[in-house]
Amino acid sequence: MKVQLEKSYALAAPAASAWALLQDVEAVAGCMPGARITERVDATHYKGTVTVKLGPASLAFRGEVEVVACDPEARMLRLMARGTDTTGTSGASMDLQARIEPVDPASCTLLGNSEVSVSGKAATFGGRLMSGVADQVLQQFVANFRERLPSVQPEAARPAPAPAEPARELNGLALLWAMVRGWFQQLFARRA
Repeated sequence: MKVQLEKSYALAAPAASAWALLQDVEAVAGCMPGARITERVDATHYKGTVTVKLGPASLAFRGEVEVVACDPEARMLRLMARGTDTTGTSGASMDLQARIEPVDPASCTLLGNSEVSVSGKAATFGGRLMSGVADQVLQQFVANFRERLPSVQPEAARPAPAPAEPARELNGLALLWAMVRGWFQQLFARRA
């Protein structure tokens, strides 16, 4: 099952600050609900985990992230991620291109284009609702990204990096609600 997403989010921060945060793969992973970088292999390769909790059930994925491209002039970053759940019954991959576009000296826009693929039990479980689920995850990611922005300084004024914050868990109830809402939207769209 594949889903393509194209989103843009307004940010109340200078483009240089948003770009500084976007380049910090560990900090960006910390903004993703349930994600955590566990190892930095080299400058462009990382290993990590993603955990999704839905009430008493949870899916835990282990995988790798690669920085495929980083263009400071265009403020563009492209990441490829892939992993499998700890039981080996599901797989997921993501190709993400994100860029920061200045609006004025105090604000910018985060633009993202991604293709997410899920296979195995995870695809069976969330198949038709994947777009709504992905949208919910992105909304939580952007809220966390916005929350971190005020503490980010552009590269020239940046002090030594602070220790990474613990991973935030994906809000399972919000995810479940997004899935139910998506199912009803699809159901009524077919009848119309």
